[in-house]
Amino acid sequence: MPLKILITITLICIQNSISLSLTPVLIESQAIDAENIYEFPKNFSFGAATAAYQIEGGWKEDGKGPSIWDTFVHNHPEMIADGSNGDVGDDSYHHFMDDIKALKEVGFEHYRFSISWSRIFPTSTIVNEKAFDYYNKLIDALIVNNIEPVVTMLHYDIPQWIQDTGGFLNPYFIKYFKLYAYTLYKNFGSRVKIWITFNEPFESCVEGYSYGSTPPLITLRGVGEYMCAHHVILAHAAAYETYKAHFKQDQRGMVGITLDSRFYFRKNPQDSPEIIDRFMNFELGWFAHPIYSKTGGYPQVMIDEINERSKKEGRAWSRLPEMTEDIKKFVRGTADFLGFNYYSSRYAELDTSDYNPSSNPTITEDSRIRTSIDPSWKRAKSSWLYSVPQGLHDALVWIKDQYDNIPVLITENGWSDDGQLNDDGRIEYFRDHLIAVAKAINEEKCNVIGYTAWSIIDNFEWRKGFSERFGIYHVNVTSPTKERTAKKSAKFMREVINNRFIGQ
Repeated sequence: MPLKILITITLICIQNSISLSLTPVLIESQAIDAENIYEFPKNFSFGAATAAYQIEGGWKEDGKGPSIWDTFVHNHPEMIADGSNGDVGDDSYHHFMDDIKALKEVGFEHYRFSISWSRIFPTSTIVNEKAFDYYNKLIDALIVNNIEPVVTMLHYDIPQWIQDTGGFLNPYFIKYFKLYAYTLYKNFGSRVKIWITFNEPFESCVEGYSYGSTPPLITLRGVGEYMCAHHVILAHAAAYETYKAHFKQDQRGMVGITLDSRFYFRKNPQDSPEIIDRFMNFELGWFAHPIYSKTGGYPQVMIDEINERSKKEGRAWSRLPEMTEDIKKFVRGTADFLGFNYYSSRYAELDTSDYNPSSNPTITEDSRIRTSIDPSWKRAKSSWLYSVPQGLHDALVWIKDQYDNIPVLITENGWSDDGQLNDDGRIEYFRDHLIAVAKAINEEKCNVIGYTAWSIIDNFEWRKGFSERFGIYHVNVTSPTKERTAKKSAKFMREVINNRFIGQ
């Protein structure tokens, strides 16, 4: 069964009646044939991922309210590469069984999807009962097909009514998210055992509240991203504590958060290895250190650097919000696993130029990072995506060393192209990165419990629309029936899953 390292589920289906018998399983070391570093443990879970706005469509059906992405694509179609939107898209709201069929054909053991908050609470804290029908049908169908549902609560698409109150910048966001989490646990927790609170808050906070390049298009450089992150971390902790207090004893599930990061290699060999820790802490550690470290709070390098720069700017206090001892205690340890999204890496060096206090800083300037690529790295359709499998291996080792080998579920890893069925570039990317994961498990003893490909189907890739495709299945988005067609990579992944082995 999928994710056996977390829980064992016995499924009994009698005349469409589903009952779940749960037996907790302790996390143990993953024994493996030491002579074969390319083999995956028997309890290692393979899955695929999507996100609500990117695949659902049905943007105003059955009482759904607008999210910030609905507002954005309607008000600024010129900011989407191909002028498309997610109003209908893959239309998984009506074709979710086609998605499950694709998952089943490949043999995926878990499916990571997100719930649309604005379906559950369309315009206020009054729940939309019709929203539960869709997700109940989806979850039940996954379980009947022996696929573990892994649910993300928020994948970028904040309800517009919450954004109108300030979104992540409003401390009340924590209360809103706690209520939302409670509602999800109450209605779906008897069947959903793996919860992820947020997806990639680094991207949400930096792009949405500092650079203003994605919804909600707020430009508060050097301030907005830190306020956003602070409230996200507190909201995550509140959701975790809510589960622990009200649901964990009966439901026996797990709650984590999905963070993303590149790995940073030293560009200059003479630089101290500690420079890697600096850059990793300004990206991954920003959110991971308060939750997973033994000491809690923000990484010390962030506290020192941003405080010093804030003083030079003449500010009364640091741009990085303070974490009191009470807050540190509240946040520390509020996760059962770490969800990790990895796509690419960079070479990095320290920017040693003089700091100009009158500049308009961002976290990038605060980190003093200057990045570059290796010209030999293969590039995907996406301009930012280079294939660097060693970076995934080294990031997993870094997480192991920093956070006491917390269980890691790789929640996204994928390759973009034009959507061709003969997607050899994607196969090469998957193979190289799966080898890196196998080595991290078998050589470095990293506690990696699963791998999730992005994505099971081509979908709306945010500001790139449908001009870049990550799917293992092609989707004909111009057809009323939205046909899903397996690509060559589907067969490759099926063989990997069946063999529990990745060949060179």
